Amino acid sequence: MRSDHTPCDKLWRTSSIRRKFTPACRVRSNDGTRWTVQPGPGDDPVTRDGRSGHSTAEPSGEDRVAAGEEDQWLVAFCGLPGVGKSTVAGYVTEQLDAVRLRTDVVRKELFDEPQYTAEETESVYRELSRRAGDALAAGKSVVLDATFTNAAHREDARELAARHGVGFRLIEVVCDQAIAEQRIAARDDVSDADVDVYRRFQDEFDPVEGDHTVVDNSGSKVETYRQLDTLF
Repeated sequence: MRSDHTPCDKLWRTSSIRRKFTPACRVRSNDGTRWTVQPGPGDDPVTRDGRSGHSTAEPSGEDRVAAGEEDQWLVAFCGLPGVGKSTVAGYVTEQLDAVRLRTDVVRKELFDEPQYTAEETESVYRELSRRAGDALAAGKSVVLDATFTNAAHREDARELAARHGVGFRLIEVVCDQAIAEQRIAARDDVSDADVDVYRRFQDEFDPVEGDHTVVDNSGSKVETYRQLDTLF
């Protein structure tokens, strides 16, 4: 993961509920009618192609995100079983008109009797990445609904977005443990994860580091959706 991001690169805020993120480092025109991006340290628009204000290269996905022009996204939801990833992923899928891919579904399609071994999990995430890549290549936004216990899988998703030149969001969904365990016990879902699986994943879950957003899903759906509405 890049470590040379400037504050302008990292500070984002939302401009619409659909697909546009705009950076916090923005400058309003004198007449108040438009916004322009404030270049960060080391950014020299004069040197991009030797002529002021021009670039001969196609803008990258990162450039389009910074300019608030990105309209295709790869959004990865991560978190322990029972925290409500599928609830929030479903909501964002509707907002972005995206393709939603769930590891629970992929796992069942690949394995009749899932054992949740390391080898099995690697196969699931490879297939998840393949399907996501196909959807991105077709011009669709993609929402990944997965535990993403392993930090390497999260980085793989970030790199996939970069290869396709699309915007990327990593969202960690958290929830009070007692509430999560109650939800697991009560749910009727494609997931095989029970309370024992929750506790095992809790021990194995790599801390989420780098640029990401945390959504607390301990309360009502309305409260959770309100948090998401500030992001998209």
